[in-house]
Amino acid sequence: MRRIRIGTRASRLALWQAEFVAAELKKFFPALEVELIKVSTTGDKILDAPLAKIGGKGLFTKELESQLASGSIDLAVHSLKDVPTELPKNFQIAAITKRAQPFDAFVSNNFQTFASLPENAIVGTSSLRRAAQILSLRPDLQIKNLRGNVETRLKKLDAGDFDAIILAAAGLERLGYSSRIAELLTEIIPAAGQGALAIETRADDKKILPYVQRLNDIETCAAIEVEREFLTEVGGSCQIPVGVFATLDDKQIKVRAIISSVDGKKFVREVEVAPLENIYGLGKKLAARLLNNGGKEILHDII
Repeated sequence: MRRIRIGTRASRLALWQAEFVAAELKKFFPALEVELIKVSTTGDKILDAPLAKIGGKGLFTKELESQLASGSIDLAVHSLKDVPTELPKNFQIAAITKRAQPFDAFVSNNFQTFASLPENAIVGTSSLRRAAQILSLRPDLQIKNLRGNVETRLKKLDAGDFDAIILAAAGLERLGYSSRIAELLTEIIPAAGQGALAIETRADDKKILPYVQRLNDIETCAAIEVEREFLTEVGGSCQIPVGVFATLDDKQIKVRAIISSVDGKKFVREVEVAPLENIYGLGKKLAARLLNNGGKEILHDII
């Protein structure tokens, strides 16, 4: 291939991600021409409602998949946490990039730590997962919906609409806003795939694979396979408060997961540690533990 067309959402963060993938491709294939094609998605257009109420993760991928299907683009770049666990059969995740910072960030102009927030402080987030875990730690706080791109959310904080907001740390770091991060919230279990980028292609496009698979990070891919297997098993989407996070070292894998009620009052949390050779089926096994230990009842009340 002499030229690759990358489909991307038009937000500054999405463009950073697409440009990153383009630059990585150029490192391996200097003669390759790369063009970015901006696509507006439903998730970008509807900003006055929580994602959980308007359809969830697919809102950020459907239009890009339409462009893939028509041949207008050769690949699409997504934040992996926005990609549904089940793709239409004619598409595939062809590569997953090395994971950046996986945790959520506490951002505030007046408070240095999450613990220092006063009673009834207003915290902004668009994520049920974040809201539920925040309330499980601090039921005295007020959660208010916060949508829009990173810059829009920061502007709303700076305008005094919130005492603090919670954002993915990776997005802030990628856009040069590391100084806005007051604290990393390592107690809050991230979304499956958070911090990694997914490269989606047509399932039958064999020409593109040798290019994009040079960007695939094996360790990240293995960890996220477990996370997404867990998510598939519990029926995870933006519509239920579920978090899962896997890490690997030389000998073992460790997975933390949570299923919570929307208000954070009920939750089940588990940790699974296993040798690397036992990684297959680990996400499913952990999901079964949480569901059997109360997660099934929590999800039943939500759904």
